[in-house]
Amino acid sequence: MARRRKVEEHENHERWLVSYADFITLLFAFFVVMYSISSINEGKYKIMSQALIGVFSESERSTRPIPIGEERPLSTRPAQPLVQDSEQTDAGLAQSSADPLKTITDQVMEAFGDLIKSDQMTVRGNELWIEIELNSSLLFGSGDAMPSDIAFNLIEKVANIIKPFANPVHVEGFTDDQPIRTAQYPTNWELSSARAASIVRLLAMEGVNPARLASVGYGEFQPIASNTTADGRAKNRRVVLVISRNLDVRRSLTGTGTANAQPDAALRRAGTQTAPPAVSPTSGNNSVKTPSSSTF
Repeated sequence: MARRRKVEEHENHERWLVSYADFITLLFAFFVVMYSISSINEGKYKIMSQALIGVFSESERSTRPIPIGEERPLSTRPAQPLVQDSEQTDAGLAQSSADPLKTITDQVMEAFGDLIKSDQMTVRGNELWIEIELNSSLLFGSGDAMPSDIAFNLIEKVANIIKPFANPVHVEGFTDDQPIRTAQYPTNWELSSARAASIVRLLAMEGVNPARLASVGYGEFQPIASNTTADGRAKNRRVVLVISRNLDVRRSLTGTGTANAQPDAALRRAGTQTAPPAVSPTSGNNSVKTPSSSTF
């Protein structure tokens, strides 16, 4: 039987390509990492780009050296302001001259038009303060000071309107004359105070500066309607958010309550200080409901 011839293995002279490919791959990965952690100097990049464009497009620039250093590219120019200084000055004056109380009133009227039409919210104002009056049944359950889901939504909208301004805010709580005797609220004093404090807490949670806020409860002793009828008692159960011109006005109002305060008396006690500057005010189209002595 004939012997099988042994196949001779040829030496592979291209094995070096495998190592070379691995080296190139590692080198590529190295430069990718270096590029990813490096920062590009935009000015020098533009200089280099302009120099290369000139070399290939303009023959006379082909012999010039590529500029390096602090030379600025020709395409870099100072940005021109879109608004001239005079226009900026006029805009600043117009913004500072806007009355925060009027701006807040217009925005509230626009945001809560449906509630105002249905008499569930009342907005009043004058030159010293504005009042946002809400029926307690809209915010709380009977004999309770825990805010309802509707209260959270309403106060969130009010907070978004008033928090860009620096005007002091206090919340007044009122009840009817029906006695309440529970472990948590022995009298209407505690109930009205707790309801006002709940609204203040919601305003602070929504971003209103707590230093601007205060709460006061008047119980049953400042009615706006007769307590002899169910409709009158419903009107007396209310919460009033009062945004004042300044801190002195707020102190005067909390001393007497807005139900008994008159703008003229408050003017004599607190004076007429300028309103705090508004931040990004937007004026609405609705007019404010004001008493006969209002100057809006």
